[in-house]
Amino acid sequence: MYDEAVRMDPGIRALNSFVSVIEEGNFGRAAARLYMTAPALSQQIRRLEQQLGVRLVDRDTQPLVPTEAGELLLEHAHRILQATQDAAVDLARLSRRRDRVLRLGFINGGPNRLSTRLLQLIASPLELSQLEWDEQVSAVASGAVDAALVRPPLPLLDGLTFERVAEEPRVVMVRRGHRFSGRDSVSIDEIDDEAHVSTDRAPAEWISYWAVDPRPSGRPVRWGQLVRTMDEQVQAVAAGLGVAITAASLADYHSGAEVDFIPIHDIAPCTIELCTRTGDDHPGVLEIRRAVAQLRGSAGS
Repeated sequence: MYDEAVRMDPGIRALNSFVSVIEEGNFGRAAARLYMTAPALSQQIRRLEQQLGVRLVDRDTQPLVPTEAGELLLEHAHRILQATQDAAVDLARLSRRRDRVLRLGFINGGPNRLSTRLLQLIASPLELSQLEWDEQVSAVASGAVDAALVRPPLPLLDGLTFERVAEEPRVVMVRRGHRFSGRDSVSIDEIDDEAHVSTDRAPAEWISYWAVDPRPSGRPVRWGQLVRTMDEQVQAVAAGLGVAITAASLADYHSGAEVDFIPIHDIAPCTIELCTRTGDDHPGVLEIRRAVAQLRGSAGS
């Protein structure tokens, strides 16, 4: 029985290809996701079907759907691929722990001058990893990174600890030459008539916080251009496709991008926080926690 199972082992690569085809519902999209051609992917799935002796994909439907055998394999494939990913993450964490390497996640626009000072206090080797907006806490929870500098509010996941690093004003980013340009500050009510760029790549509470939704005036937010990265957001604002409420330190990184940053004087400041796994004794994690406490102590003195 064991020998038969080994002989029929489809392999991780083939399982990943099969799952991609079913999730995308199309050989072309799945092939692009896997960085291969559609004919090569189709042949790989046919070889897998021949190896297992069953038909896995109903090629007569659009989008493609699994057969009854395919549904059964799909359940196992998800578990196998997740277990493989978990094993890889655990092994990487073990390697980083042995080498004292701290893998630190951040989002584009996350760090500010104070968080830069934080990194300068860390002696452990650093491996920086840029995260998407919707990965800020999940990457820490899964072990993909050891810690992350994040911008709350974010979903509260069990087993995570948040420590405040700094706070700073929120500003409205507008295209250069906008009616707000040159102003010392604006009120949030003045922004009601402006379309605010939106995204589908962040938690709902995060999107609402940065757009200040609901507005104090009670007026609904006017949603504008859809963006998925900070660079896209800056480009959309520079093109006049909307405004964006963001952190003041973004001006340090995007001041030459044909946009202006105007303080909003009547909303609370935003924060940047350190997210780690509760009880994690990785040497680098312990060190960055001590550095955060040291910075808070110096800021309060």
